[in-house]
Amino acid sequence: MVVLGIDPAIRTTGYGVIELTPSGKCKILDCGVIANSQKLPHTECLRRLYGGITELISLWHPDCAALEEPFVGKNAKTAIILGMARGGILSALANHQIPAYAYNPSVAKRAATGSGGADKSRIAFLLSAEFGISVDQIPLDSTDALALALCHIQRVQYPIPGGITGKPL
Repeated sequence: MVVLGIDPAIRTTGYGVIELTPSGKCKILDCGVIANSQKLPHTECLRRLYGGITELISLWHPDCAALEEPFVGKNAKTAIILGMARGGILSALANHQIPAYAYNPSVAKRAATGSGGADKSRIAFLLSAEFGISVDQIPLDSTDALALALCHIQRVQYPIPGGITGKPL
């Protein structure tokens, strides 16, 4: 099983691809960022997000995707922009018939580190130790995406009462 973790944002969308091997071991296949300049209009950012996710799907053939559940802050404009980014990402996933699931950020961080309040550098450090890769190979903006992918794999491997996965999107 290959899971594409995605931490949506209009300017810096983090992604992480983790494979659950038949032996039950996990390995990081890829992680990085789909970056959009502050100078680009939102329409171009959305086109690039759709294209970036489509490229990742073509490269890794994920069985499913895990996204961060949106949070509602005090700034409505920020929430709308985040919603646009999620829409572009979900459109790419839907176009390729990739099921997507949403997880609360603290649940994903807890799955990766044991602490729902872990910061990005802590997640990167623990994932590098767990998967035997250099911490320099994990961009900080991809840490939450990796945590989301790992969280989904853990939920599939070890179902919890009330459902095995996050909220289907």
